[in-house]
Amino acid sequence: MSELNKIALKILENGKGILAADESTGTMTKRLESVNIQSTPENRLLFRETLFSSSCMTECIGGVILYDETIKQKSSKKNKIPELISEMGAAPGIKVDTGAKVLAGSPDEKVTEGLDGLRERLKEYFKLGAKFTKWRGVYNITKNFPSELSIQSNAHALARYSSLVQESNMVPIVEPEVLMDGEHSANECYEKTSEVIKKCFEELILHKVDLTGIILKPNMILAGNKSKDKISNDEIAKLTLKCLKNSVPSEVPGITFLSGGQSEIEATENLNLINKHNDTNFIMSYSYGRALQHSALKFWSKDIKDIEGTQKIFNHRAKMNTLAAQGKWSKDLEI
Repeated sequence: MSELNKIALKILENGKGILAADESTGTMTKRLESVNIQSTPENRLLFRETLFSSSCMTECIGGVILYDETIKQKSSKKNKIPELISEMGAAPGIKVDTGAKVLAGSPDEKVTEGLDGLRERLKEYFKLGAKFTKWRGVYNITKNFPSELSIQSNAHALARYSSLVQESNMVPIVEPEVLMDGEHSANECYEKTSEVIKKCFEELILHKVDLTGIILKPNMILAGNKSKDKISNDEIAKLTLKCLKNSVPSEVPGITFLSGGQSEIEATENLNLINKHNDTNFIMSYSYGRALQHSALKFWSKDIKDIEGTQKIFNHRAKMNTLAAQGKWSKDLEI
């Protein structure tokens, strides 16, 4: 077992998942302003530190994806944020892409940038304590998209990123996100997601990436948010599993789903059903941002000094998702 494989398996052991706290300053500002909290470095850190010091970090969260600002900050107790996360028993991680930009040659699509200078940045993040990294590619579904150019360009970038990350002794999270914005059916999502994931693995193999030392972070198979063709949660689980069984090489140790616009309960329920039907050797868990934090943020915004109350809500959501990662969740357990 390689060192990278050990890190990946440790992050995902016993139903643990990943807290995606890597919102850019712009995104975090929108989140805070939506609940009438001023977005200052202090307030951003206060909310995040409240989550990072919650008891569920030890029981339910195996890794935390940080943003560049946060990985360099210190907690209220003056220890570095990666140290705080490690002390709670989770692995610190870092988002390393610089965002999705307009794709030259197909201006209605995006390609993720950030490869320039990445090797040097990875060395710095490793020294700061990062054990894993994240890079997100995004794809739209319409009649003509995602185009071959978008699928190829993003797969190539994800593979180059992954090989540089492994060279730096960290685990790359490979996140090809087929967005749920649009009118497409679940079957169209299935077809396009399958195509996207297969191309990613072609490129990863070409770039000699050790597949036992990565974590895949895909979308679930959902109908578009404007689609008239809705399907049941059970069908979502079955289609998602079918897609991954046919697209992901067996060496990959774990798959952590993104919540991608689902509500907190939907994201938990769908993960639970995926695990109830899971007949693969893949660990199937979660790497949620909004679906872990939204209720906690709303509560916290009413009184940012009520750390304990905020942590109670966050602990509950993390616990629910860890049960779902084991196929043991039920609606009766929700508050």
